[in-house]
Amino acid sequence: MQALKILFILLIFSNVFSQENWKSLINNDDLNNWEIKQGSAKFVLENGVISATSILNTPSTYLGTKKQYDDFILEFEVFVDEGLNSGVQFRSSINNNVPVHSRVYGYQFELDTNEYRGWSGGIYDQSRKNFFLYPITRNEKGRKAFKNGQWNKARIEAVGNSIKTWINGVQCANLMDPLSKNGFIALQTHNISEESLVGKMVKWKNIRILTKNITQYLSISEDYATEINNVDNVLSATQIKNNWRFLWNGDTSEGWRGAKLNAFPEKGWEIENNILTVLANDGLESSFGGDIVTLEKFSNFELELDFNISKGANSGIKYFVDTNLNQGAGSSIGLEYQILDDKNHPDANKKFKILEYSNNDWVFHKD
Repeated sequence: MQALKILFILLIFSNVFSQENWKSLINNDDLNNWEIKQGSAKFVLENGVISATSILNTPSTYLGTKKQYDDFILEFEVFVDEGLNSGVQFRSSINNNVPVHSRVYGYQFELDTNEYRGWSGGIYDQSRKNFFLYPITRNEKGRKAFKNGQWNKARIEAVGNSIKTWINGVQCANLMDPLSKNGFIALQTHNISEESLVGKMVKWKNIRILTKNITQYLSISEDYATEINNVDNVLSATQIKNNWRFLWNGDTSEGWRGAKLNAFPEKGWEIENNILTVLANDGLESSFGGDIVTLEKFSNFELELDFNISKGANSGIKYFVDTNLNQGAGSSIGLEYQILDDKNHPDANKKFKILEYSNNDWVFHKD
């Protein structure tokens, strides 16, 4: 019986200390720890609930913390009127050298009432890359976590390069990204252009943050929340566990050769700062240095990479290449993932006459 009493007391104190580590971001029933970072929509605090009302003729409005945060766990409850789009910024900053509507930039925990899109819980890079770093389409279960017409419980874990989100206990995002290490937290009411949305509201309550002993409170990632790793030339523990490996080592030409050579081309390619670059060749196909291929051959695979092209460029990534099929000029034969500047390259805007087709080589093999 005495042992049970001691255990009960330990559990009580453990819970007390756990709660003490969490800090409310709403103190003394006022917003003195917050400030408007951008926009002119109104935020009010009443009975522990922060409410933002949508208005016309203003950019998206952000009510942000005066304090900066780096690693943390953030929890809050949110209610978004149908038709609105909202979000919670974190590790965010202000750029005063850009137009007023895009001064706040950084990670955004997306809040979206459009059930067809189902974007809530995804991570958007607001006013910087302006696309989803973690599109929730990668996680079908997570897409369905947000519920319209009710309070939703949300959680963000940001530790180092790891960023994870939950809605109503369902994991949504599982991201590795190095873009921002710290910044403010901000509540967003999105700009609107429709009269029917005027007066609609976004409401937050029970906003709390944990910044100490974070590792003790981290959640276990779910298998259905596919990890996206944006850290250059680094494999995560999850990727290593799932047998991902680098196809290029980032430093040398090891494992590669010219498609029509026994060695790596001596010209036409550049390796610098962990970037492999094919140099300009006046638009000629497979010239200067020529195509390069892996020494190893592959059948079933998944391939991921980042690419960047100059204005007017035409390139591609070929797979299932047979270097013996074309020994003459031009590229080796294989299926191609096309990489093309579709705004500035002439092939992108080429129009064909009726019954006229582009010039392609078709090769058929027996199974």
